[in-house]
Amino acid sequence: MLSRIAILLGLWCVAAGILLATVLATLRGIVHDPQHRPIASAEVVLKAVNSEFTKTTASDVNGDFAFDSIPVGEYTITATKAGFDAQERKLTVLSGTAPILHFELPVAKATQSVTVTSEAPPAQTETVTPTTLATRQDIALTPGANLTNSFNMITDLVPGSYVTHDQLHIRGGHQTSWLIDGVSIPNTNIASNLGPQINPNDIDMLELQRGSYSAEYGDRTYGVFNVAPRTGFERNNEAELILSAGNFYQTDDQLNFGAHTDRFAYYASLNGNRTNLGLQTPTSAVLHDAANGYGGFTSLTYNMDAKNQLRFVSQLREDFYQVPFDANDPNIAAGTFLQDTDKERDGFVLVTWLHTFSPGLVLSVSPFYHYNNVNYQSSPLDIPSSANETFTSSYEGGEANVAWVAQWNSLRAGLYGFAQQSTQTFGLICSSLAIAGQCSGLTTPVTSSPDGSLAAVYLEDQAKLGKWVTVDAGIRQTHFSGSVVENATSPRVGGSIRVPKLNWVFRAFYGHFYQAPPLLTVSGPLLAAASDQNLSFIPLHGERDEEHQYGVTIPLWGWTIDADTFLTRAKNFFDHNNFNNSNLFFPVTIQGARINAWELTLRSPRIYKRAQVYLTYSNQLALGFGDINGGLTDFSFGDGYGLLDHDQRNTLHIGGQVNLPWRSYASTDVYYGSGFTDGDASQPGTHLQPHTTFDLTLGKDFGERFSLSVTGLNVANRRVLLDNSFTFGGTHWNNPREIYAQLRYRFHY
Repeated sequence: MLSRIAILLGLWCVAAGILLATVLATLRGIVHDPQHRPIASAEVVLKAVNSEFTKTTASDVNGDFAFDSIPVGEYTITATKAGFDAQERKLTVLSGTAPILHFELPVAKATQSVTVTSEAPPAQTETVTPTTLATRQDIALTPGANLTNSFNMITDLVPGSYVTHDQLHIRGGHQTSWLIDGVSIPNTNIASNLGPQINPNDIDMLELQRGSYSAEYGDRTYGVFNVAPRTGFERNNEAELILSAGNFYQTDDQLNFGAHTDRFAYYASLNGNRTNLGLQTPTSAVLHDAANGYGGFTSLTYNMDAKNQLRFVSQLREDFYQVPFDANDPNIAAGTFLQDTDKERDGFVLVTWLHTFSPGLVLSVSPFYHYNNVNYQSSPLDIPSSANETFTSSYEGGEANVAWVAQWNSLRAGLYGFAQQSTQTFGLICSSLAIAGQCSGLTTPVTSSPDGSLAAVYLEDQAKLGKWVTVDAGIRQTHFSGSVVENATSPRVGGSIRVPKLNWVFRAFYGHFYQAPPLLTVSGPLLAAASDQNLSFIPLHGERDEEHQYGVTIPLWGWTIDADTFLTRAKNFFDHNNFNNSNLFFPVTIQGARINAWELTLRSPRIYKRAQVYLTYSNQLALGFGDINGGLTDFSFGDGYGLLDHDQRNTLHIGGQVNLPWRSYASTDVYYGSGFTDGDASQPGTHLQPHTTFDLTLGKDFGERFSLSVTGLNVANRRVLLDNSFTFGGTHWNNPREIYAQLRYRFHY
């Protein structure tokens, strides 16, 4: 294990010496007069919309200017020159892009003016990756999105995403990657962690990508969530206290504070939450379902000089869940009150050094450490036995890459890797009331300590062939070493064509992805119990995916319409299955899967400067085929195709926000799902019943310091059986109506 770490770190350090985390982008442009003659020494100022982040540069003798290391987000950019009218534009920047802007400055008249564009052009036109950008304001206004364990910031805004059996699913899969400042925080475990990686209130900008990824992104690729955390540049010795209270005795509170100087910024937060409605319940009754948690987050940014920047991001959190149960479950002895619990701990530290060698050439080096622990405890009163598991993983690694933007090319190359050490303790405790023979050989907990590593190198180039055509090509080579040793070569190619005058952009992509397997071994009492049930354990291999995707982005009168269709073919598709009717879940691989869909997103401009609306829709089919070829299970699809348990054909969200008089507002989201796969073969039909929920937030600002909002989730309190696949607590109903009030108080210190 030590030799793996040494080799990995050695390779990583060598690459760091010769090789930007692409949560950053490069912005280029030219300033010219009406006759297209370059204007030299024009001042160009880039200003973030939601913070004090500002960069200033000047055009050269050719009228060219450039900004490197620009975080994702919304900006205004202004070009000024004595003797000319100034021009200001709005734009949205996505990671890994290098947009080119043209500023035509008219000759000044007697009274100088500033020309301002009203709406930013769609950022989607700069990348073949379907991307949704959620700002800090979007998260604050979307009903329920700013709760600690909420996925609403994803499910409300990204087509084909939903939560069922307490797990986030997107584009037919479970595996998603969380990136902080563009660096992936590894977690190879499947179906073991609940809730998002980072508290929504600590996010400044969230870039939500789905498919057609550049070569920089590797494992867990059904969704990539790129977080630009809050830095303190939006604060000036300012703090915010968030307090909330609602039904089910819920509260979700946070204290955050931050400040900045010209060179240094800091942000930190502490949070705590509790509720009597934690996990999705197996029946309409809420029974044994309390949850609580607490955590802290910090971000430090130091600009050493014009060419060097240091960033430090760290988080610690702990979450506790009671596991609900069905009191009428025939598998539970009459009169038994189960007391299963799940406790999770997670923490990471990430340091990033950014160095600009010259305009367009930027190096990033980002070492990290990630710790994850899951501790599941069954009630000792379970009959015939109670299962207990503790799984701990530590990851040490980093990413180093270089971005070079010159002329019409944008080149990125780098290395990403980590070493992982895991400790798993599993035991089956026999009940004194068990019938003789039910627990033979299941009395001694067993601890195993698997370890492994992953190393990947990648190269990606984007070439603009004139004004209307862009071509992307890249390759990623991955080596994984654990219970199995695997190598994967993942080529990717894409392109886009912009239609002149209309500015419609058509795009296409073809690529391969490799997702490394979890570290898992089975021995001792678990293996003995499996053998008693004619089960066996087969080592897990990595998932290998092939994706085809086509799409179009249509800007129309300030509206943005984006439509795409994709097909994913997967080998060794990752899923999960429970053991022996317990709430312990083990990853499995299905021989194959086929997932195809078409998706639509619609986003409006500011309507009469008061309102904005959105729509997301997905029509999807998720199929698995073949046998279980990895993991511990007796579940099988057989030789033909079968619906995956999270297949839902139609998923729709319609929502928006409107500013009302007296500094008040309303925001809403309406969700429709056509129904998940019906796992009960005795019932007619292949899917459960459709379901619709309506969420609403009403809020008001009282001066500059106080704001108050009231949120209702599932306002109509429509309850349905959401899915009947067995995971935490058994089957799952959608949550009942939740109502809570939230108070925000901002103050200076």
